[in-house]
Parts: sequence; C-alpha cells; structure tokens
Amino acid sequence: MQAKSGEPLGRTESAGPWFDRPVPRDGYVWWYLDATSDDGRHAITLIAFVGSVFSPYYAWARRGGPSDPENHCAINVALYGEGAGRWTMTERGRAALHRTADTLTIGPSALHWDGTALTVRIDEISAPLPCRVRGTVKLYPAAQPCRSFVLDPQGRHRWTPLAPLARVEVEMDSPGLRWSGPGYLDMNAGDAPLDRDFVRWDWSCARTRDGAAVLYDITPRGDGAHCLGLRFGQDGSVTSFDAPPRVALPRSGIWRVPRAIRAEEGMAHVRRTFEDTPFYVRSEIASVLGGEGVLAMHESLSLDRFRTPIVQAMLPFRMPRLAGNKRG
Repeated sequence: MQAKSGEPLGRTESAGPWFDRPVPRDGYVWWYLDATSDDGRHAITLIAFVGSVFSPYYAWARRGGPSDPENHCAINVALYGEGAGRWTMTERGRAALHRTADTLTIGPSALHWDGTALTVRIDEISAPLPCRVRGTVKLYPAAQPCRSFVLDPQGRHRWTPLAPLARVEVEMDSPGLRWSGPGYLDMNAGDAPLDRDFVRWDWSCARTRDGAAVLYDITPRGDGAHCLGLRFGQDGSVTSFDAPPRVALPRSGIWRVPRAIRAEEGMAHVRRTFEDTPFYVRSEIASVLGGEGVLAMHESLSLDRFRTPIVQAMLPFRMPRLAGNKRG
C-alpha cells in the first residue's frame, strides 16, 4: 500500500482538525500531539478520543451490539521529565462532550483551533494516584500537508498528518512546568474497532535536516502487511520513500512488549522509554534514514495483547470512568 513514485499521495483534505467530523457506531476518531523540549529534558503526548479505542468500557459496551462512540470520550495527557512525570486518562460519557468544527470539549478540558494554532486547555486528575494536571499547550503548525492515508485493505481506518512539523509551547500550573520545542499533530479515524482489523503496528516520526519522516509499519488481520514511508517538507510537500529493512529492538523492560523500527544498515537503538504498558510502548529511538542520524518518537502497539481479558481487567485502574459531566 505504499505509494509509488509519481502516484498521488493520499486523499486531499482541508486544513484543520475538524472536531465535529461524524463518527459511526463502533467507530472512533482521535487527535494526537507530541513534543519534546529543545533541551531534551521534557516531553509530552496528548490524545483526545471520541470513541476511545483503548477503553475497556467501550469494548464491554460493544458486546451488547453497536455502540455510541460519543459515550466513550477521553483526553490522555502524559508528561515526561525528571520530577514532572504525570499520566491521566479519565473516560467520560456523551453528556461531557461538546463538539464544533473548531472546538472539542471533554469534561473540564478543551481543544480549540483558531485557523493558525491549536490551543489545549488541560484540567485533569491522574490515576491511580490522584494528582491535578492543569495547564495549557499551544501548537503552531509549520507545515500542513492536507492529505489523509488509508491504513487497512478494507479502507475502514484512515490517518491524517495534520502538522508533522510544528512548534509547541507547554505552560503547566500543575506540575509547575514551562518549556517549548518541536512537535507533531495528527488524526486517526475509523469505522470499526481498532483491534478488530489490526494485529499490531510500529509508528515513528523523526525530525530530519529538511523536514520530518514518518514510518507506519502495519500488520492488519489477514493479508496485507505494509509499511508507509513519507517525508514532509517545510513547505507542506509530501513524498514517499522506500522504507529500509525492519530492525528488531529490545522488548520493553517491564511488560516485554515487542518493538521494531525501519532503519538503514540495522542502525537503531532505544535512547529512552517513555511509556511501558501491557499493550504498547512509547520510546525515543536513534536511527538512520537517508544516511542521516535522526531521533524519532516511536510507538509499538499490540492489539492482540490489548484484547486479552487480563489486560482489559487491568485498564480501569489507569483509565477510570466518570458518569455525567463531572469536572473532577
């Protein structure tokens, strides 16, 4: 499924995050942001879900038939850095959700797009140890490719790199934190549960001398494993490239999640592990692309692990659910 030289790359889309896009029953949409501080000491990932794909509550609801994604919404915030680590993901129902084209509100937190920047106002409580996570994140796109890409043979799942090159400013009141650095923004949307159509994937985004490079290494259920390799220029241009060979990386330290990346001459190693969970691991990977040494934000996701009963039973300890429109 990788585009060949000269082929149109993806489907043309309008700029912006389209927070009010329709989501079918059993489907989902999420907006993902990450950034690393200029000094390398801090990092953040932030994901806003309508139809939370990793929600045990959504999975349990689907056992009774097609379910409403708007009744399973969450904002996941992960802060990384010495003395500033936080993780929160509280699920809320449809009463806590408000969506327009430019604004997404889930409980006390909200995302707003003004045409030039994305502002995220965070007001959440971490779990299992309760701790306030409050502050503002602003993302300023440097490039908007306006393209979306199909990820599976049936065309049920789509990925849109909204701003693969961006500048991010983080100002947190709790914990007290202020930094800025390069960032990334994308959107995924699907018409079916993620674990129904995929076995696993490895994703990475690396800054390069002239832009950014994304590798999406995907294993759908059945046939059709493929790797999407794309380069993004400062001018918003998108070009495909032949993905280098797959390099196995050490499994994560606690949960032993398999991870791998595409890299030239086998040159890849884990610099640090940000997140180690029973079904996914998030890492910073040093590798080589196009003869250039790069640092990549990297994720390995195992949907087979996610769908096991023991993992589903563990998730509520990190992902509590609040009824109604509570602000806690």
